[in-house]
Amino acid sequence: MANIGFIGLGNMGGPMAANLVKAGHTVTVFDLSEQAMQTLADAGATIAAHVNDCAIDKDYVISMLPAGKHVKGLYLGETGLISVLDKTTQVIDCSTIDAESARIVGAGLADANISFVDAPVSGGTAGATNGTLTFIVGANGNDFAKAEIVLKDMGKNIFHAGDIGAGQVAKICNNMLLSVLMAGTSEALQMGIDNGLDPKVLSEIMLQSSGRNWTLELYNPCPDVLENVPSSNDYKGGFMVDLMAKDLGLAMDAANHSNSSTPMGALAKNLYNLMQNQNMGSQDFSSIFKLFSKAE
Repeated sequence: MANIGFIGLGNMGGPMAANLVKAGHTVTVFDLSEQAMQTLADAGATIAAHVNDCAIDKDYVISMLPAGKHVKGLYLGETGLISVLDKTTQVIDCSTIDAESARIVGAGLADANISFVDAPVSGGTAGATNGTLTFIVGANGNDFAKAEIVLKDMGKNIFHAGDIGAGQVAKICNNMLLSVLMAGTSEALQMGIDNGLDPKVLSEIMLQSSGRNWTLELYNPCPDVLENVPSSNDYKGGFMVDLMAKDLGLAMDAANHSNSSTPMGALAKNLYNLMQNQNMGSQDFSSIFKLFSKAE
């Protein structure tokens, strides 16, 4: 079992750290929220008095933070962890950030002979709680093999996307597609409802036809078509509109950098920004269904 420092105990990071504890690892945690740290302490983790305590004499340091500036500050800032990390420690950043920030952190830590991988996740809060996340990893081969040892205790599918930064690129490609599928599924279901169809029946028809997709099958945006999904819980829980809008912003930045054509992604970004402007940012991203139902 490994000695692990975990930094960032939000809706995703908290359950991920708890699964490491359940797997038998020694886990030291740090977060700006005292309550978040106490929840992990109750689960068997050790609370760090200072963030540095999550980095000293650890086999792994795992971070789950909001944005690239936070990750760069944590590791490379004036009081960054680079000054206390041991050369044998591997840093695994599971935040969803821009690929360039991941590369900057990776290069900075490499100069100090410290292993770094970017490993953003897919699977939402349910996946984090159940230990079924998908990890999309950017790393060299040897570093990937080392990271995989502990990632398996938090996730079900571990993919090696390429070198550092590749995990971030693959993640935003996936989420851009997800946003397009959710918007299209919502639009089609609402059109069926507007024309007198039962959304459950229409969903079954499309699931057996060429329109079948993940959002329709496992995350249906129409209330009461599926049980135990956010749409049937007043769009609470799941993956917030604000987070999808953030990821789509990262996707558009990447597209501009590579001169990629992403008209559907750009439209999806505009729709999710519109939802934010309508104070829907804290709702699950499947609540885009309501955007279409309002536009009668």
